[in-house]
Amino acid sequence: MKNKWSCLAVCCLATLLLSLDLTVLHLALPTLVTDLGANSTQLLWIGDMYGFALAGLLVTMGNLGDRIGRKRLLLIGAATFGAASAVTAYAPNPELLIAARALLGVAGATIMPSTLSIVRNVFTEPGERTAAIGIWSGMSAAGFAVGPVVGGLLLGHFWWGSVFLINVPIMLLVLAAGFMVLPESRNPRAGRIDLASAALSFGGVVTAVYAVKEGAHKGIVADPATLLIVADPATLLVEHADVLVAGAAGVLLLGLFVWRQTRLAEPMIDVRLFTRRAFSASILTNLLAIFTMSAMMLMFGWYLQLVLGWTPLEAGLAQLPGGLSGAVGGILAARLVRRIGRNGVVALGLAMNAGSFLYYSTLGVSLNYLTLLPFLIIGGLGIGFTFTVNNDNVLATAPKERAGAAAAVSETAFELGGALGIAILGTVLNTAYRAGLDATATSVATGEARESIAGAMRAALALPAEEAATLVRAARAAFIDGLHLTSLVTSGLLLVVALVALVGLRGVPKVIPEEAQENALP
Repeated sequence: MKNKWSCLAVCCLATLLLSLDLTVLHLALPTLVTDLGANSTQLLWIGDMYGFALAGLLVTMGNLGDRIGRKRLLLIGAATFGAASAVTAYAPNPELLIAARALLGVAGATIMPSTLSIVRNVFTEPGERTAAIGIWSGMSAAGFAVGPVVGGLLLGHFWWGSVFLINVPIMLLVLAAGFMVLPESRNPRAGRIDLASAALSFGGVVTAVYAVKEGAHKGIVADPATLLIVADPATLLVEHADVLVAGAAGVLLLGLFVWRQTRLAEPMIDVRLFTRRAFSASILTNLLAIFTMSAMMLMFGWYLQLVLGWTPLEAGLAQLPGGLSGAVGGILAARLVRRIGRNGVVALGLAMNAGSFLYYSTLGVSLNYLTLLPFLIIGGLGIGFTFTVNNDNVLATAPKERAGAAAAVSETAFELGGALGIAILGTVLNTAYRAGLDATATSVATGEARESIAGAMRAALALPAEEAATLVRAARAAFIDGLHLTSLVTSGLLLVVALVALVGLRGVPKVIPEEAQENALP
């Protein structure tokens, strides 16, 4: 196909925009409090609604694309995403903004698996397929890096809605170019979508993600020590009933979903794929890689702005080399596979990240950026290596006709890994922060100041100058303690996952031919 690289460009543009959109909102949240009068609960829903809709519908939309056509679904999703972006930009109140964010999530769920499955069906030669997926993965990483920079520039000159309105012309370009150059592909033997499976998938993923996110904001995950010291278990059950019920429901619904797939002639997900190490090990290592990457983005956003005092734009520019090196790593991964094998590349990428986090455990309240830069680049390259090879493993292992469903499984693991990373590693960070703050500034560190370093900075504004300075110094020192502990934990986890990848992907051929999808890969 002569225009297959044009197809890749269209898919990469759509993916770049989705990744960018995931990061720019965080910079706009403080402005929404002033302009729309959003309260704390509404802010949480504004931030989380997109992820709930996206994660819950990925599996269903991936299967829908396999059935009605991936190009058709991508174009429908792009049009919906553009329209929802315009509504979001001009939302007059928090309620409409939350609804528009939900619609953006629905549209995003149609675009993500469609782009990757189109790439899988267009690039049938194994070497080109790996290279194309590397470029696709690189654009996704670049979007995460560019998002804070674009958001900072727009918010510095325009109103908060500009970070969403910019999506409209880009999606119009995706629509026009996609209509002309993308080929249509679908599963010729696909049956109807099983509505019960779709409901179980949506309900299970949404409740599981809700339990993790809500547990991070409050309750069990935010303060796990309460599980050990609470005197009255009934009180714990009442205070955290929503998290506990949602978590149990998520496990139950996802279990029923898996069970139902084993009973259907045309399942939404062929669960037998998880018996292949090439598939299951790639899904697991991808989930744990984004688990750690999400923690890094969380830590560095706070560190650069609240400890070092940099502006959002400066913080975004500081992290840009890491994301761009991730794009380079995605492109280089295909060549590296030919030298050290698939398991070697994934393990190397994870080990490179482990080394970067080991360095982050030495950061202090002042920073020479030039000493940080090499480790941002090394970590970014490692992420590019890992995601590229794992995504290629997942798609090459699954039958080409079910590429949308396979891509959806990979993207769902990505979403779950991000939510778990922020919840669990964020808990490690906050626990160490509170312990450090209590040890140095007990008299002034109460209420809001103990919740986070951002809360401490706000609390300091209401204190006399001497007490405020004491609190700020103590909060920054306590955050550094938390940063060190979290970085060490993350580094150790990455090394363990690198060993899992080295063993789990052993024996997977450097070049996975088309016929391998019907054979028993390791």
